[in-house]
Amino acid sequence: MAPREREDTIRQALWASFSRVDINHHSAQEDIRARMGLGTVGPIKVCLAQGSPVTLHRTARQAREDEEPAVFLGLQVKGANVVGQYGRQSLVGPGSLVVFESTAPYTLRFDKGFDYLSLRIPRAALALPERTLRDAAAITLGPGNPTARLAFTYFSQLANSEELRSGTYAETIIGPSVELLRALITSQLGEDVGQATGTSVPLSLRITQYIRTHLADPALSASRIAAVHGISVRHLYTVLARSGISLGDWIRARRLAECRRELADPSCRMRSIAAIGRDWGFVDATHFSKSFKQAYGISPRSWREQNHPRA
Repeated sequence: MAPREREDTIRQALWASFSRVDINHHSAQEDIRARMGLGTVGPIKVCLAQGSPVTLHRTARQAREDEEPAVFLGLQVKGANVVGQYGRQSLVGPGSLVVFESTAPYTLRFDKGFDYLSLRIPRAALALPERTLRDAAAITLGPGNPTARLAFTYFSQLANSEELRSGTYAETIIGPSVELLRALITSQLGEDVGQATGTSVPLSLRITQYIRTHLADPALSASRIAAVHGISVRHLYTVLARSGISLGDWIRARRLAECRRELADPSCRMRSIAAIGRDWGFVDATHFSKSFKQAYGISPRSWREQNHPRA
């Protein structure tokens, strides 16, 4: 990219695919360098990044506007960074990890060139209490912790192997990946995973995975989700609330995100906007249009035309 285009290109790529943050480059335009690799493993997003010195800051407003509460796991491959959250700062060097949350302001400062790996995991998938996540945020998880050594090797291989992140392999490693991260966090705090969550099985993960699978079904409801998992509707809301999820808002946000993706997809250009909305559970076209504009500040039609202008 031309030097004058690099800042905007990096910002747009990061915002669209991983996380909204303010970006302050420490170099002149012509010295800005960045390389990003993006992938997913089920609900887990993966970002490999190399670049010149930079500071990433998530503001309070950006944290409030997060559609899906998440936990970030950062692996420092080369270089170092200073991470800050909840009034705490830690230096993270090569071979170390750090955890921080999307729902509160944070800062990552790379004073020199770096090689960094980040994973974004839905907070609901971890099924850990807010207190535990807050206590673990912005604390360096170094090689002195044997669980941290295992996690660094495991997640490094996961991020760098497209074979593991695709096909049948991906489905089989989602659960173990989440369990390893839970073990990493709780072992650092000296807690037992089962005691911290009240169960050895992450119920919230099973619930959110079920919802994702049946997202397009307009008959998806709290009573149906609760019945499938053998719990009451009240308990369903309680489990999700612990992870910062409001069921109706969460489902609507996921459906709108899928509609937004398809409206920008060239292969869906010949399908009507109403049909795309119906496919993702919006049976009323007017309601869909209003919800879409409220969420993204633009109508579905304008969004489609913006991505695929007519000749």
